[in-house]
Amino acid sequence: MVYYLPIFLVIASNVFYHLFQKMIPNNVNPMLSLIITYITAALLSLIILPWCMKDTSLAAEVRKINWASFALGASLIGLELGFLLAYRVGWNISIGSLIANTAVSLLLIPIGILLFKETLSITNIIGVLLCVSGLFLINK
Repeated sequence: MVYYLPIFLVIASNVFYHLFQKMIPNNVNPMLSLIITYITAALLSLIILPWCMKDTSLAAEVRKINWASFALGASLIGLELGFLLAYRVGWNISIGSLIANTAVSLLLIPIGILLFKETLSITNIIGVLLCVSGLFLINK
């Protein structure tokens, strides 16, 4: 069960993410909306942080941070703004996220193989072909 718990958290959070993105009023400035979103996330992270600290100090944990955390922050702006604007121009919540997430998954395959030495089984390849077929059918 512990193995699946993080994926359940991702799935539940992603459902609420798209639901709340779609519910942001069209007349709200998108950048102000993102600022409020990230202030909320920062405050919640600060509240949760003490329970996530192992037997180490905050200074020791800060020293472990590398460039990837900053790059992740920059990529989140594109992700959040992209979905917010996609929903504002009329993308359906049921199709927009499906197309985006399937396309991301397909793009991550060569990245996983080349950068992280991951491998694909025959079953994985069949699944990839089904995803590509699904993208084709959804966009038809």
